Amino acid sequence: MKKVLLVIDMQNDFIDGALGTPEAEAIVPAVKEKMRAYPPEAIYATMDTHGPDYLSTQEGRKLPVVHCVRGTAGWQLSPEIAAMLDAGSIYEKPAFGSLGLAKELAQMADLEEIEIVGLCTDICVVSNALLLKAAMPEVRISVDASCCAGVTPEKHRAALETMRSCQIEVTGEKEP
Repeated sequence: MKKVLLVIDMQNDFIDGALGTPEAEAIVPAVKEKMRAYPPEAIYATMDTHGPDYLSTQEGRKLPVVHCVRGTAGWQLSPEIAAMLDAGSIYEKPAFGSLGLAKELAQMADLEEIEIVGLCTDICVVSNALLLKAAMPEVRISVDASCCAGVTPEKHRAALETMRSCQIEVTGEKEP
């Protein structure tokens, strides 16, 4: 059985930068601990990646906060997280979900489980979880809520409920 960990968008802008939150800062140690539980070759990561024209894109018009522009400090992965990743396992994505990563994981014949952690629960985590579930309905998909943070605590909880409704297992959930 092959189990992989997917680390979503643990980038400076989402942790303590343009779109950072105290909840995002608080999960960094838990994400690092989770990563230590996997062999390095079983860890994949995504990076939200935008260009300088971000504000003229559909996303930029709906979320007019410049973030994760390729080459900026905010675009970089948290140094603590980046140090634990193999560069070949990092997927840049221009939108919420990573189609390229989903295609690669779907080609793994022995893949039985994907665990997801990262930011933001209500945007990129839920998008990737649903994309992976649609691409691989028989693969067990789980999200560790203690290693995720949403734009707000309320949106975090709502996204967890959405994923649960779509047969994605939610673990590590703290009582409100």
